Amino acid sequence: MTPQPLDPWHALLAPLPDDVVVKRRPVAPPEITGKPEGAAIAGWEQLTVELSAAGRGMRHLLVVLDAHGTPISANDMVMYSAELGGEHVFFQENVGGRLETDGSFRGTRWRTLGVEGPKDDEARLEASPSQPTAAESAALKTLVAEILKRSIIRSP
Repeated sequence: MTPQPLDPWHALLAPLPDDVVVKRRPVAPPEITGKPEGAAIAGWEQLTVELSAAGRGMRHLLVVLDAHGTPISANDMVMYSAELGGEHVFFQENVGGRLETDGSFRGTRWRTLGVEGPKDDEARLEASPSQPTAAESAALKTLVAEILKRSIIRSP
């Protein structure tokens, strides 16, 4: 049995709640981007949305912008957690990758199931990658547009 989302927003690629907060931060601090080896990422920013499901899981969205404010990568990740039959079970899904200048998306979809018993030192993991569907890629790009819009509206 796989743990399930508690709220509509807690599903992979689901619409965001109206009151979501988008955080905007530099990808790296000035002490890194001010050096020659950090110059390539100077001016890059990350937009993040972090949502918690009260001890039962989380959702994290990330959009990376280049120095011109163009989205260059995105990721949506959800994790569900539950105690089932004396074991801690967690299920994680994510879709993430590069947003190309031609409008295409080059990424991977991951599904990971983890089980940890009371005597396990490490969780047993089963992870499987796949190619995102066209619908999943479109949904991620829709979320990117929504995050961009909300970051502009709510920026100080």
